[in-house]
Amino acid sequence: MAGLLGVKSQPEIQSFGVFLREPPQNETSGGGEHRNPSLASRRTVKKTLIVDESSLDNPDLGPFLLKMARDTIASGEDPNKALDYAIRASKSFERCSGPGLELATCLHVVAAIYSSLGRLEEAVQVLERSIMLLDIENGLDHAMAKFSGYMQLGDTYSMNGQLDRSISCYESGLNIQMEALGKSDPRVAETCRYLAEAHVQAMQFDEAENFCKKTLEIHREHCSPASLTEAADRRLMALICEAKGDYEPALEHLVLASMSMIANGQDNEVAAIDVSIGDIYLSLCRFDEAVFAYQKALTVFKSTKGESHSSVAVVYIRLADLYYKTGKLRESKSYCENALRIYSKPVHGTTAGEIASGLTEISAIYEALNEPEEALKLLQKAVKLLENIPGQYRTVAGIEAQMGVMFYMVGRYMDAWKSFDNAITKLRASGERKSAFFGVVLNQMGLACVQLYNIGEAATHFEEAREILERECGTYHLDTLGVYSNLAATYDAMGRVEDAIRILEYILKMREEKLGTANPDVDDERKRLFELLKEAGRVRNRKGKSLENLIDSNSLKMKKEGKRDGVHLV
Repeated sequence: MAGLLGVKSQPEIQSFGVFLREPPQNETSGGGEHRNPSLASRRTVKKTLIVDESSLDNPDLGPFLLKMARDTIASGEDPNKALDYAIRASKSFERCSGPGLELATCLHVVAAIYSSLGRLEEAVQVLERSIMLLDIENGLDHAMAKFSGYMQLGDTYSMNGQLDRSISCYESGLNIQMEALGKSDPRVAETCRYLAEAHVQAMQFDEAENFCKKTLEIHREHCSPASLTEAADRRLMALICEAKGDYEPALEHLVLASMSMIANGQDNEVAAIDVSIGDIYLSLCRFDEAVFAYQKALTVFKSTKGESHSSVAVVYIRLADLYYKTGKLRESKSYCENALRIYSKPVHGTTAGEIASGLTEISAIYEALNEPEEALKLLQKAVKLLENIPGQYRTVAGIEAQMGVMFYMVGRYMDAWKSFDNAITKLRASGERKSAFFGVVLNQMGLACVQLYNIGEAATHFEEAREILERECGTYHLDTLGVYSNLAATYDAMGRVEDAIRILEYILKMREEKLGTANPDVDDERKRLFELLKEAGRVRNRKGKSLENLIDSNSLKMKKEGKRDGVHLV
């Protein structure tokens, strides 16, 4: 391909909306500088590939440019240069072979480069186009390329925090894969596992369990007994069972996984499973057995990975939590400090996500030890570590929501409002506006608004939270009833007495049906309703009462829901 090499400045890549930029203008052929002074002042002149538009009709050019793009990525050079090659290759494929497999495969590379550059919206557009180019009726190659496109699109949505769309793409890919390969192919099992992990991330544990069961069934058919593959599946199933509160089945899966790892000489993996076994024992209040499991894992990690490894810090955090729950507060704080020393000087290979997760867990322990300021500092550090990492929107939102609760508890209501607002903005942007977690955060936001006397805004948040929690949790759920109480109090403060009375009557009926008429909570609701009904009779002389007397006392309790997403709120 004589005449293709020349000298020009580093290319400026435009939006993919143009799909392909025109050839660079005003370039010299003998090594002169680009005529644009602003670019010349910032960029060095590099030797690269110049492709005339007419040469794109050459059928050999597309594969050559695609290889150049892949080689550029592999060599660690400027990804913008790789993007330029890949885009030009796609244009050549489109001209020479038209829409089809070659163009779709090339677009997958273009999308991957866009994703690596953080240009996720453009990556989504490219992948959607690549999927439309393929027809599974044209054979296995087309089917598997379309499957790959859906999976890559799911990964891109996941990086953008849009888990619902991500899972939908994975399911579309799985259906194509099963149709092409059969339902019991080992590759189908890997996709089922991928979907199970995605559902875990979205806290959809029933769906995750179903896909994990399919994975186990297929692997048992194709793998030898006690294989490493089956052990990995059982560890995932144990995580799902633990998240659902099914501790005994979780323990059974972990023991079987541990036996497989021991048989295959995987000492570090055995230690990691021991940590999970310790977590189950801790949840079952079998503290001595939990300590034994943790100490066993700690010994292995120290000897194989070193005393400053993040795996050691994880075990320290587990022991700190255990000793707090058994009332040994000095030991608990000591283990927290040991873990923090490791995270302050992380060894090579420790990821920001690992450090942030550890800081979040330590923060929860400090909060329980009544040291909220120290806990807040750790959460702020965790947010800084994660805020610029793609795919961490939901985790950051969870941490910011927890910060909001802690600010609220120490009386810093404006800071609480800001934290909740940041969390809600991220959750809306990432497609989480229909989840129960989003409803809970809206409820917390409403409480912060009450303390700032923004009663109208509080009512708006409580109403949205009620709609979400009714749909996701049901009307009898404690979270939903808590929002009802908060909304009734807010309506009362706004002068909407009839609306408040109607809600309190509904709450009282619910609590009587579920708890019985003699329950203390039912009695409290009855007193609140009586007070409001009594006051409603004094329309003109109605005295305003403190909203705090009507706000549901359960609204600021906290619980842990899934360790991958930090601490969640109730």
